[in-house]
Amino acid sequence: MRLDRVEWSDRPRGPCLPGNKTSLELEDLVLRLRRELKDTSALGEFGAAAILRELEHRHVDKPPSLRTIGRILERRGALDGRKRIRRPPPPRGWYLLDVAAGHAELDCFDIIEGMVIQGGHAVEALTGTSLHGGLVATWVQQTITAKIAVRALVEHWRCFGLPAYAQFDNDTIFQGAHHHPDSIGRVSRLCLALGIVPVFTPPQETGFQAAIENFNGRWEAKVWNRFRHHSRQALRRRSDRFITAHRRRAAARIEAAPHREPFPVNWQLDLQAELQGCLVFLRRTTAKGGVTVLGHTLSVDHHWPNRLVRAEVDLTERCIRFYALRRREPTYQPLLKQVPYEFPQRRFHE
Repeated sequence: MRLDRVEWSDRPRGPCLPGNKTSLELEDLVLRLRRELKDTSALGEFGAAAILRELEHRHVDKPPSLRTIGRILERRGALDGRKRIRRPPPPRGWYLLDVAAGHAELDCFDIIEGMVIQGGHAVEALTGTSLHGGLVATWVQQTITAKIAVRALVEHWRCFGLPAYAQFDNDTIFQGAHHHPDSIGRVSRLCLALGIVPVFTPPQETGFQAAIENFNGRWEAKVWNRFRHHSRQALRRRSDRFITAHRRRAAARIEAAPHREPFPVNWQLDLQAELQGCLVFLRRTTAKGGVTVLGHTLSVDHHWPNRLVRAEVDLTERCIRFYALRRREPTYQPLLKQVPYEFPQRRFHE
């Protein structure tokens, strides 16, 4: 929309910032004086009163009042930790730098289990949503298997294009069997064949699946709990209506989302093809700094115990790279260690 067409009448007529707002430079000076007084003051005093005296001693023009200095110290978290500092949350997808920067899209998928319709018939739903665009999808079946999940994902990506990443929990339907090492399941092979990086969230960690869990709760409230369903077909029809309406409402957000690659023409899934590409496992290290990836326990860094790491299994370069992750510093992700890894190219049992 052109600026000359914008309706500004509802905007306040005053300035954007109040006239009595303390400048950022003065706030930084207050914090700097507090640190200096804490280290060098003969009296050992570095509170608001001592800072005000030092400002007056230095002839600072229009120094803030005693209460304002106290509010500055509290707001900037400089009160020796007496009060919990609530830091801003990291951006969405912060553990993947290109996703956090808004340059790549990530699709999240999950399964809703334990639903029973009239007559005692069990039903499950495979759900999905994109992190930036909010592009949602749901597939209702009697039981969600790996084969059904592959067909659903292919149908979805044929229609809307390929994201850069696809995120799952550690369910065997998505990741593959857990009782054998070096096991890469059908869904992971689908992603690798299409050039999508599968991402697996840390077990028993909150926050990483927040987008899809939020949608699951909304779907259960607006579709599953709202009506009485007499059959799977009836539930599927109500779910399709909800998905269509949801996509219509989020059309602008979907349009503004990062670019999705077109689905390849005349493509067929070959589960026996040699695996290429990269898998990402988000994990928390043990007390000794170890991580378990694809059934192998590897030592990463004993100086990084009980911390989050991103393990990138590069099947093309035949190595695993471990990066440190911190919510407090989401953009700082140094490489902790790189180890060689050779995936055994064996026949996939279909």
